[in-house]
Amino acid sequence: MDFTKYEINKDIYYQGKPLFTQDKCRVMAGPCAVESRDQILYTAEKLRDAGVTVFRAGAFKPRTSYGTFMGAGEEGLKWLEEVREQFGMWIITETSDSENFEAVSEVTDIVQIGAKAMYNYSLLKGAGKTGKPVLLKRHFGSTIDEMVKMSEFILAEGCHDLAYCERGIRTFENSSRFTLDLCGAEALKHMSGLPLVLDPSHSMGYSYGVPNIAKACVAMGCEGILIEVHHNPKDAMCDRDQALSVEQFTELYETMKQIGQAIGKEVI
Repeated sequence: MDFTKYEINKDIYYQGKPLFTQDKCRVMAGPCAVESRDQILYTAEKLRDAGVTVFRAGAFKPRTSYGTFMGAGEEGLKWLEEVREQFGMWIITETSDSENFEAVSEVTDIVQIGAKAMYNYSLLKGAGKTGKPVLLKRHFGSTIDEMVKMSEFILAEGCHDLAYCERGIRTFENSSRFTLDLCGAEALKHMSGLPLVLDPSHSMGYSYGVPNIAKACVAMGCEGILIEVHHNPKDAMCDRDQALSVEQFTELYETMKQIGQAIGKEVI
């Protein structure tokens, strides 16, 4: 794809403030799914106090197994709005299909296209028209070239603020949930020059390994990191095995800042 065809911002600013820029690494944290109002507000407050400014949580979760918890839906979006109002945090949440796209795009500050929706052309086009930053996650069975081609459906609709997310691909290795393709991520960054976000939680799949993978992500020099944090991981209704506790995250966050200093990139 010829990126020069489009007017794309390599440094993304939102509401006049830096969101994803080359000199910073933005940490976005929160639970996998919106479960309850109390859960969301409690976790958001703790993360805000730790210094996090972007809260992540899925009100609509596309799950592989039928009958599993898929988020609190539109009621959950209302709780995410409360997080913004009470704690001044930006919201990133996923749109999973055309039925919830409008509701999600109205509430969220960053429109997330999840891995399972990477080939959903209507979502890609719709996201490109919102005027908001878009985070496109790589499908676990796609190549970098395929991901870039899908992103053109977003850019062609007038999106100027696009970031790519590497969240792990499916390989023969089964000791982790997926394989975080840092080589592909580096190629993607070299090819596009656009902000790169890494997701150690979904790629590792197990909380014991998330901190070290997250540290490696910072050392790589990415512009953003997504980390799942739950107030009580063992009772999480979605992806409990990979969620960090608030205490684990807070300790990791401070270490990530030190790594950022070592490579000349501020972790925020």
